[in-house]
Amino acid sequence: MTTSAGLALALALSSAALAVPAAGPAGVSAPVSSGSSSAALAWEKCGPEGLRQECATLTVPLDYAEPDGRQATLSVSRILSGRPEARRGVLLVVPGGPGGSGVQRLSAKGPALVKELGGAYDLVAFDPRGVGGSMKADCGLADEDRHLVNLRSWPAADGSIDVSVARSRRIAEACARNGGAELRSLTTANQVRDMDRLREALGERKVSVWGVSYGTYVTAQYAQKFPRHTDRLVLDSSADPDPRTVAQGWLRGMARGAEDRFSDFAAWAAHPDRAGEGLRLAERAEDVRPLVLDLAARLDREPKPSTTPGVPLTGNLLRQALQMALYSDSQFEGFARLVQQAGTPGAKPVLPPALSGPMPGSDAAVTVGVICNDVKWRGSVRSYERAVAADRAAYPLTAGMPANITPCSFWKGGPVEKPTRLTDEGPSNILMIQSLRDPSTPHSEGLKMRRALGAKARLVSVDHGGHGMYLGNGNACGDRTVTRFLLTGERPATDVGC
Repeated sequence: MTTSAGLALALALSSAALAVPAAGPAGVSAPVSSGSSSAALAWEKCGPEGLRQECATLTVPLDYAEPDGRQATLSVSRILSGRPEARRGVLLVVPGGPGGSGVQRLSAKGPALVKELGGAYDLVAFDPRGVGGSMKADCGLADEDRHLVNLRSWPAADGSIDVSVARSRRIAEACARNGGAELRSLTTANQVRDMDRLREALGERKVSVWGVSYGTYVTAQYAQKFPRHTDRLVLDSSADPDPRTVAQGWLRGMARGAEDRFSDFAAWAAHPDRAGEGLRLAERAEDVRPLVLDLAARLDREPKPSTTPGVPLTGNLLRQALQMALYSDSQFEGFARLVQQAGTPGAKPVLPPALSGPMPGSDAAVTVGVICNDVKWRGSVRSYERAVAADRAAYPLTAGMPANITPCSFWKGGPVEKPTRLTDEGPSNILMIQSLRDPSTPHSEGLKMRRALGAKARLVSVDHGGHGMYLGNGNACGDRTVTRFLLTGERPATDVGC
């Protein structure tokens, strides 16, 4: 989640490429008013050709405690319904992360949503603070500290966390020195407030929301803080919302998630169809796991030069590539090819783009900023050493990374504000959808969100692997259930499986 989804796929997608400022809002039905907040959104064309996507800029307080003080700008995007007679409102698309771009997600998912929902909604998204075309923060980190495999705090080959401790302290100190008010404004609570400012600017009394991964936590928090402004809410791939741990708990859940999901990759990589593609890693699915673990151990001892100068393929880079590949079946081929290249004498592995160099400074800042600003991370260095040792033994695929220390343990200033506990109070208007084999937000963690929401929610458990179910990695049954809810408000009477 995004630190689950975002620290892997979502962060790899973060950029300002589609965040083109833009112009003039077409009509929005049932507006609250036509006042200044709505008029402030000046829309212009942006995004892929033929999608009818538009972009604008929304201004919000940098610090909501000082609403008339410094302001921040957010990149906003929409795809209008195109069928006024069918339109019932606005659907906000909330990305994962922290670090995912809502503008880019709308570009990617817009065609499928337009087809599936038939003009029932104006589709709207925004880049959260620190992301894409929105206000940026920067910790001024060295290149080495901006590599994803280092930001993820993978332990050393022998399980030592000494390097992780030193790097985490260095990153926290740099962020305290260079991040300023912009960095401290990167919080879930502010994203929730920004969502409601966007609702006001759109002139809507209520909004529906589709939140994915970390976006489910944002959406659930929105429902807790602004229940009267919610219509129909979809939480896609949720994790434990425990306010004592928040992202620290999400990260630890990834160890279980990788174990839940790996069998899908093993079955794919051992299937006879892979032989003709040159990607069959073993004849039996049960042999794929020891092959990958042995290869990672060999790369720990002797990294292999890759096609990226100065960035060899290490055991931890291979493990990080695996974790990313488990998000979607469509990524299996790339990881299998990397394994083949790593195991072939004389071959030079081609690293995934997200692992071939340092991420931009602003992306690195939002990666650590939100999760460290939200809650105090618990534990001494000694406790992390014990936790990593236990996690490595129990979950070899992730080698202790989910239990390791992060910059949050040395964060200056502590949490910006007290995290909000989710409750079962409020409208019963939430539909959850969750994979049974999710590498980032495992089903067992999603059940904790389900319990927190109580009678407000229903859960659809999808018998498929991957992260992000609706119109993505799920199945026709799950997609139908979500679409029916968004179009009619109808939910299953009880939690169901698909």
